Amino acid sequence: MIYLTLFIEFFKIGLFSIGGGMATVPFLMELTTKYTWFSTEELANMIAISESTPGPIGINMATFAGFHTAGIPGALTATFALVSPALVIIIIIAKFMANFSDNKYVKSAFYGIRPMIAALIGFAVWQIVGITFADTSNGTITLHYSAVIIGLIIFILTQIKPLKKIHPIIWIIVGAASGIFFQL
Repeated sequence: MIYLTLFIEFFKIGLFSIGGGMATVPFLMELTTKYTWFSTEELANMIAISESTPGPIGINMATFAGFHTAGIPGALTATFALVSPALVIIIIIAKFMANFSDNKYVKSAFYGIRPMIAALIGFAVWQIVGITFADTSNGTITLHYSAVIIGLIIFILTQIKPLKKIHPIIWIIVGAASGIFFQL
């Protein structure tokens, strides 16, 4: 039964999270309240791991969430469910797009989707910032000062001209190491 539930939930996420992997975050946040599969803090860790590993973040998060919930079969189920809607839609669009690519209604529809995608991604960023820099689990807002300081220092360092050339993975490693250091 858990696999069917995983499939349904991640199929819906794949169907409605237009705009890329970060657009899945609001839907995953909803899963933290709907099921006991993972907590908000575990979701923040999933996001960090998914951003740090190769591959699309949405698929990485689905795989991680499925694995966390039901092991390897859960990871496979959640991943397959997440990509299924896109696969079906892309096949259908590719079949018919050649005939409708110059249609003014199709162009208008794609133009109208852009603000929705921007809003979904903006909302995801807002939630990630909230999870990263504050704890609201006990009903009050507790600021994570070390996370704010680490974030500000890394942001400032990345704005310095010679340091802008440093590969982003180095900054991710520096952030992870700093987080580990401040947790000890």
